[in-house]
This record gives sequence, C-alpha cells and structure tokens, in this order.
Amino acid sequence: MSHTTQAYRVHQDDDRKISSSFDEMVLESPVAGEVLVKVAYSSVNYKDALACTGAGKIVRGFPRVAGIDLAGTVVESGDDRYAAGDEVVLTGYSHGESLDGGYTQLAKVSADYLVPLPAGISLLEAMSLGTAGFTAALSVHRLQQVDIKPDGGPILVTGATGGVGSIAIDLLAGQGYEVAAFTGKVDQTDYLKSLGASQVVNRHELELGSRPLEKGLWGGAVDTVGDETLAWLTRTVNPWGAIASCGLAGGITLNTTVMPFIIRGITLLGIDSVLCP
Repeated sequence: MSHTTQAYRVHQDDDRKISSSFDEMVLESPVAGEVLVKVAYSSVNYKDALACTGAGKIVRGFPRVAGIDLAGTVVESGDDRYAAGDEVVLTGYSHGESLDGGYTQLAKVSADYLVPLPAGISLLEAMSLGTAGFTAALSVHRLQQVDIKPDGGPILVTGATGGVGSIAIDLLAGQGYEVAAFTGKVDQTDYLKSLGASQVVNRHELELGSRPLEKGLWGGAVDTVGDETLAWLTRTVNPWGAIASCGLAGGITLNTTVMPFIIRGITLLGIDSVLCP
C-alpha cells in the first residue's frame, strides 16, 4: 500500500548549493522491522538549522527529509514491538542527516530507533523538550554519575538561553544545585532567573585569561559552546569538578593543557545524544 505525504526536504544542486522545500513524497507500507508513524510534532534544533541552510555539513545524501526528532502515532507496523495506535518518540540515530527525519506528515523508520511515549507525558510535551531536553538531561545525569553534588559549588551553564541551556538550568535548579547562567543576552536575565539561575554571567564582560589554571569558580558545568569557552571552563572548574561538553556553537577547537586534569583532577564528559544507547 502506498501513502502520500508532504515533507520538508533539503536539496543539493549540481553546484553543491543547498536549498530546501516542501515536497510531496510517496512511502510504501513498512516491511519487517519498519514502522510507519503519523508525525504529530518535531522540534527545531541548532543542527536542523545547520542542515536546512547548508551552514554545516550535516546532511549526507540528498534529497533528505529534515528534522532530527519526532513524536507521533503508529499507523502501520512491520515489527511486533509496535502496533497501530501506539504513541512513540524518536531522537537522533542520524535522522535528518543520513536518514529521513521528522519534518514530514508520515515517517517510515526502523523500529529499533523508536521509544514508546513515556506515561504521563503528551506528544506535544515530548517534542517541547525534544532533542535539546534529552541532551540537557544526559548532561545532568553524567555530572551526577561522577559525583557532582549541589554542595560542590555552582554549576555554570553556557549558551544559557538556548534549548539545551535553558532546560539544563531548570533541571539543575530543580535538584538543588546553585546555577550560574553564562550568556551574551543579558536582556534575558529575568528569563534565566525564572528558570532557576541564581546569577547571570555576561560573557561580553568576562576576561577568559590564558594561564593553564585560573581561580576555581565552578563545581561543574554544562557547556553547549565549545572552543575558547570550554577551554576557559577547564581552567576555572574547582578541583574534582566536571564539565559536560554537549555543543559546539562557538567552534570545534579546544586549546587547553593537561594541568586542570592532573593538578585539579577535573573530568571532561562527552555528551552524545545522537547514538546514546
């Protein structure tokens, strides 16, 4: 059986120029191991913007349905784990990159990549959190796994007004941590404090320094920025502190030394929400 759907796809022409458009597609019924999902919601992530504008080399294979996550209801299933009417969520696993993603009315995906919608949460709520919320939760979880506790000093969250940063502040504050929000958007101070930040650090007024070790300021950090901001964090986290590195909004370079690791015993945690088991 064939199904017609509208999807938002990314294209590349012969000159490697990127464009995107709403296209009509035809999907065949799922075979064994596949599930056809009626998409209710998807979210807009930083990676989606990079993919759809061509600003980042995100998409592999064209045309590609954009959207790295989705929430919806099973229409047809070729897998015993799911039946028509089941509500499901999908994030990561290269959807919107090398696999068609969630910016579509109907999505045919591998059953292995789906998760049943958790009890007590709606499809809308799931995608209101989306990949950003999942990444923030993973970051907080990993900090707690290495014993970063509320009494160890404030946790700095960079890129604080973004999706990951905002949710990380809310999660940390809700679990009793003192949270400092690191941002260049100081006009959003009231918003950040409403999430639970006890202080707002204006990155435009901050001298990052260059010494191998600076004064210890933070019990830990959730960093969405990378580059010189992450390097500065390695130099300013307290002894035995930890940094959850989950983004590269500021760049992919990390220029640091071994000093914070062998003198202060800090931990740098890589957060991968794409292929998280």
